[in-house]
Amino acid sequence: MRHAAPILALLLAAALPAVAEDKPKKQKAPEHKATQSKSFVDVDPLYTTIVADNHAAGMLMIRVGLDVPDDALHEEIDRSMPVLRDAYIRNLMSFTANNVRTDTQPDVGTIADRLQGVTDRALKRRGARVLLSQVAIRVTTK
Repeated sequence: MRHAAPILALLLAAALPAVAEDKPKKQKAPEHKATQSKSFVDVDPLYTTIVADNHAAGMLMIRVGLDVPDDALHEEIDRSMPVLRDAYIRNLMSFTANNVRTDTQPDVGTIADRLQGVTDRALKRRGARVLLSQVAIRVTTK
């Protein structure tokens, strides 16, 4: 009986790593990224309402990102993203009200230029380049 205790201890010690390996490892879920570039800042989609004949005729959706190679400016953009988004949406609401119709594609060059101007004014300097990735119109049917 005295000799059984050390043998039992050795068997338990040998089995311990096998038991530990059976437990499922918790892995972090993969995160979707638009690009592997560290200078890219993704902006959530921007939506504005298209109005025709005094009713909502559709939605304008714009996907945009920012290329920010300067680390200090990158941190500033992360902090001020709510202000930037607000400025983008206000500017796009004005643009949509005056220039967007449901039967024609809006001028993407004009949209990109407007968003670049908004970015430069909101940050009070240049250095963040606007990258327009998608412009889409969803028409509302009656």
